[in-house]
Amino acid sequence: CNQGRKCPLNTAVCTKAGKALVSRQFVEMTRTRVEGLLAAFPKLMNSGKQHTFVETESVRYVYQPLEKLYMVLVTTKNSNILEDLETLRLFSRVIPEYCRVLEESEISEHCFDLIFAFDEIVALGYRENVNLAQIRTFTEMDSHEEKVFRAVRETQEREAKAEMRRKAKELQQIRRDAERGKKGPGFGGFGSSGMSSSNTAIITDTLIEVEKPKPTPAPVRSSGPSKALKLVGKGKEVDEFVDKLKSEGENIILSSTGKRPSEASKSLPPPTHTESVHMRVEEKITLTCGRDGGLQNMEVLGMITLRVSDEKNGRIRLKFSNNDKRGVQLQTHPNVDKKLFTAESVIGLKNPDKSFPLKSDVGVLKWRLQTTDESFIPLTINCWPSESGTGCDVNIEYELQDECLELNDVVISIPVPSGVGAPVIGDLDGEYRHDSRRNVLEWCLPVIDVKNKTGSLEFSIPGQPNDFFPVNVSFVSKGSYCDIQVIKVSQVDGDCPVRFSTETSFVVDKYEIL
Repeated sequence: CNQGRKCPLNTAVCTKAGKALVSRQFVEMTRTRVEGLLAAFPKLMNSGKQHTFVETESVRYVYQPLEKLYMVLVTTKNSNILEDLETLRLFSRVIPEYCRVLEESEISEHCFDLIFAFDEIVALGYRENVNLAQIRTFTEMDSHEEKVFRAVRETQEREAKAEMRRKAKELQQIRRDAERGKKGPGFGGFGSSGMSSSNTAIITDTLIEVEKPKPTPAPVRSSGPSKALKLVGKGKEVDEFVDKLKSEGENIILSSTGKRPSEASKSLPPPTHTESVHMRVEEKITLTCGRDGGLQNMEVLGMITLRVSDEKNGRIRLKFSNNDKRGVQLQTHPNVDKKLFTAESVIGLKNPDKSFPLKSDVGVLKWRLQTTDESFIPLTINCWPSESGTGCDVNIEYELQDECLELNDVVISIPVPSGVGAPVIGDLDGEYRHDSRRNVLEWCLPVIDVKNKTGSLEFSIPGQPNDFFPVNVSFVSKGSYCDIQVIKVSQVDGDCPVRFSTETSFVVDKYEIL
């Protein structure tokens, strides 16, 4: 029974000078009393002896060094010191679960997490019979009902989006039927003269929706209430609430685990200035590789999207440069002159008297590359877990194969076993983050280019070799993998050059080593 056991008075993480960073008392004690006990602790230590406890006339200090800090347990002199040492070891093992480094700032940042964990070890003044895995489970408070609720909500969101797309198509069909036979003003259609400007919107949506879903058009918003509109409204309310808190001086810190880094790094910021003729060159890569080598599948999908914002530049032609040597399959829009494109690498409309649609994104060229040739892999990842007496020593390295690329915001995510504490990091190029909630070690590299084409990370942690797969990679790049670019834009009449701007992005859809 716990009632017969002596309980600790206080536990604390303090500096070598006795300054308390986190302190939790388990009996009625004033703050002055706690600060006095901790301030006296450094003066009692004898540097010439290797003890793990010191005593005064009234209390005993059981302690363990944590680099520049101390984990201290204050007990009565008649307590069982063996039980106290076991309790102290458990307190010490909890700290690396929440703190990446044992420094004052890190301890202060996670002080409440540590206090909640301490309360699971000693409850109502008595030591609980728990281990580290149980403490993690209790503090996470995993809820089956919450998981069910989230699954239902995600299903409702998918259904709302599907309903939104269905209604949009119905409205577009109604609009097309109503305007059939009419000739629209200005551009009058992206093809034959019988096509209206609404048809242009249909073509644009069809081309662009796969890569980047467009927001719901205005007519859909006026068609009455729907689930999709409610979901969007909630997002706006949250953003407005956060902005209001910031305006009132609150320091709002968004959790880094709210969005996976691989998702957060899937897009580049938009350019600050664009010309009246602007093009987006977008590429996405999907890659699956085996841990022992061998490319299972690699696919790169690309698209060039044109946006014209000035009516005088509507009748233009685009000159392309295709430096690809890997066998990319090109596909132009149906209303583009394919003979002109094949003969001169120029994008122009079949009817040169027509104009491109104004202030609308139009996909004019798509390409696709699919291969199992390992020499095409832009960034190779080698992960070597080796079993040791205490667990696994893991060596992971990267090498940039395509030296023409510059990869930014690279995050290599390695799964790690749960319930075994934080990994011990050895050699490291770049930075790392250990997410104990998701059980992932994230290796972060701001830039990988020809000057920084290789790097490695070594760490040790208890586990089996299979625990460290699959490895996932995310990055963004301002360069084109297939090297397809627009080099010139000119007027149809007179071949006069037109100023244009281009933004290029090469991002990851899926990049994993199984």
